[in-house]
Amino acid sequence: MKTRGTHLNPHNRFRPIVTDRQCDDGWYQDPDDEICPDSVATEVVNEQVRSIISRNRSPDVPFDQSINPYRGCEHACIYCFARPTHAYWDMSPGLDFETRLIAKPNAAEQLRRELDKPGYRVSPIALGVNTDAYQPVEKQREITRDILKVLIEYRHPVSIITKGALILRDLDLLSELADQGLCSVRVSLTTLDNSLKRKMEPRTAAPATRLKIIRELTAAGVPTGIILGPVIPFINDHEIEAILEAAASAGSERASWIMLRLPLELDELFQDWLQRHFPDRAERVMNRIRDLRGGKSYDSQWGRRMTGTGPYADLVRQRFNRKTANLGLGRHEPEPLRTDLFRRPGGQQISLL
Repeated sequence: MKTRGTHLNPHNRFRPIVTDRQCDDGWYQDPDDEICPDSVATEVVNEQVRSIISRNRSPDVPFDQSINPYRGCEHACIYCFARPTHAYWDMSPGLDFETRLIAKPNAAEQLRRELDKPGYRVSPIALGVNTDAYQPVEKQREITRDILKVLIEYRHPVSIITKGALILRDLDLLSELADQGLCSVRVSLTTLDNSLKRKMEPRTAAPATRLKIIRELTAAGVPTGIILGPVIPFINDHEIEAILEAAASAGSERASWIMLRLPLELDELFQDWLQRHFPDRAERVMNRIRDLRGGKSYDSQWGRRMTGTGPYADLVRQRFNRKTANLGLGRHEPEPLRTDLFRRPGGQQISLL
């Protein structure tokens, strides 16, 4: 499909039977479309959540609290590590993940309740980590914007990861938070090639638009960096230096990188994508991925899952570190987001003891 990441809808690991929503039956096929047109509409249902802040104990991610305003993501990135989480909702990590979304309309209200709890301890909240908080559905729902308004009221620190241009709509709120040392943003920058972007991340902002996001956030005083990832062997790894140069020129202050990971159902989905778009190098790509993961498609061990191991991982790390040093990316340690300004609108200040 031209604007979907996959045409597959594999069974999820918790359910032996799943509705077949594939459309590759020849009925719609035309010479200009590899599979079929964008005939699967996006469906959004509401979930009234009882909690909104998720806690994380993983030692290889830099946050312990996060909020995801949506389940599933219409950006349709084929490599998305969050795809397997859709199985928890009796849906497929394939086409369902990008077309059957769950919105949390009471997220801001629930956030207030959780921040008002006497035992709440302040630490930065990562917004939109599992699925992008600025995916297309946010334009109408404005759940992310409502969450930011609450965080401003409480003077609560927040970090954001996105590849959606819609973040610029909220520049007023982000700059207000940043003025108090309460906000930072990372833009996911995976390629500078529009053709590759359309295949790999069909409903995301164009590379040039993401560079514009960096420029405008930086100009507004919002500390902004990039995540270069995932690095995919023989697909986008040749762009590492060019991506870092473009990001630095746009005003990025720092950068980090992540290697492709293929947990659970994502392995099948990614390999199908490779065969459709890069059949000439699919086997070579997968062989290198297995080299990174001890002979398997994925290794979930902490300390390894983000980068892999072996000579290729070392080479990527060396290239990345050399270029960031040359460009001055990350030359200075970022100021930690402030936690001492937290207040409850009713007047009670949190104890820092």
